[in-house]
Amino acid sequence: MSRTTATIPDDLTDLMDGAIKAGIFENKSDAIRHVLREYFEENQSARISAAVSLYQEEEITLGTAARLAGINRFEMRDILREEGVELRFGPEDMDAAETEIEAARNLE
Repeated sequence: MSRTTATIPDDLTDLMDGAIKAGIFENKSDAIRHVLREYFEENQSARISAAVSLYQEEEITLGTAARLAGINRFEMRDILREEGVELRFGPEDMDAAETEIEAARNLE
């Protein structure tokens, strides 16, 4: 897992601290993970936009983009084409190949 630093308004920090004290979340990291997961589960278009952006910047593969977007590779390919994003075919190296294989295993 990667680490991220964030600046959060005082009122949200107070609510987060209260939720932790009430036992809703284990800690601040748990609270932030929960809120982000819930947001992306409820906002499919945001998931897709984020995946398209990462793919376009060549930070992720097609398989990973599909997994992040919560769709299959064929749907992701079609969305990328609709967005005018040039498709990359085949892994660039062994690490990328292993990442593609793992992403394919995780697709439903």
